[in-house]
Amino acid sequence: MTGPLHAAIDCGTNSTRLLISDGEETLVREMRITRLGQGVDKTSRLDPEAVGRTLSVLSEYAELLARHEVSGLRVAATSAARDASNRDDLFGPLTELLGVEPELLTGSEEAELSFRGATASLPADGGPYLVVDIGGGSTEFAVGAGSVAASHSTQMGCVRMSEKYLLHDPPAPEELSNCLAEVEFHVDEVRRTMPMAAAATTFVGLAGTVTTVAAVELGLAEYDRDAIHHFELTKAAAEDVFRTLATESVADRVHNPGLEPERADVIVGGCCVLVGIMRHLGFARCLVSEADILDGLVLSQVGGS
Repeated sequence: MTGPLHAAIDCGTNSTRLLISDGEETLVREMRITRLGQGVDKTSRLDPEAVGRTLSVLSEYAELLARHEVSGLRVAATSAARDASNRDDLFGPLTELLGVEPELLTGSEEAELSFRGATASLPADGGPYLVVDIGGGSTEFAVGAGSVAASHSTQMGCVRMSEKYLLHDPPAPEELSNCLAEVEFHVDEVRRTMPMAAAATTFVGLAGTVTTVAAVELGLAEYDRDAIHHFELTKAAAEDVFRTLATESVADRVHNPGLEPERADVIVGGCCVLVGIMRHLGFARCLVSEADILDGLVLSQVGGS
């Protein structure tokens, strides 16, 4: 490590993640699927069991943080916490555990941090980049070259779309059609609010849905960050993975190399979002990035902003 260590935690709708880094080299990167957003789309409340799962993982992370001397820690909460009326059920115990208050990010703040993290190692002259973070409850779009020129947050994500539309196992054709129709609605909104999006040179895809589709396409028996990071996922490959996973039951789906069992019940909803974006914005390929909002949160501390 060449400099002081900084840490970031992302309390997302589907996963809870930790990064400890000096801004260039990674010391710790952890991810646990905790499904904080379970049922939030329907109830607008965090489920007590989901809060318990998340706090259990945060307790593990507190132990990891205690082993390393970090100069700063940012804890971000996103879509599930934004939508929940009882977010303090999480925020209070979280603050006691970690010693810092979580930041409830707006959609635009989430988009900008994701853009910063994903583009930090990309060529400055390779833009404009469209960075898309497909989360559990929301999907953020940010476009720009060097910095964000425009951003937009949408209420679609792998957990939200799965709970709302994909009610059978495997999903019925009409359920998939309805899910894809809502994705098209949101993408049309993106086209209206940020017309630069479809003209971007490179579509950069972030988060678990995108990296999982890449891992399944690569047939990875074990997670391999180096193989996934900056892998070029073609639209044809994404559509092929989508067709395969959407026609399998969860019990069969879990046997696909590259698919974490805990993600099997929501990956088809995520695929609807990914292929819908590629279809309606006209991208033939997606540059898969393992650098994301966590990296942006760390870089914001290293850079002092």
